[in-house]
Amino acid sequence: MGTFIVGAIIVGAVVLIVRGMVRDKKNGKSIHCGGDCKHCGGHCGH
Repeated sequence: MGTFIVGAIIVGAVVLIVRGMVRDKKNGKSIHCGGDCKHCGGHCGH
């Protein structure tokens, strides 16, 4: 039973992380570039 609970917590955390990444991607943000062109040298196209 404990293994199931820990597994459910881990799956829930992964779902929340992926959902946040998808939301950021839809808003024009990404892992590679946070929209701050002075840090990426303008390579991200913003």
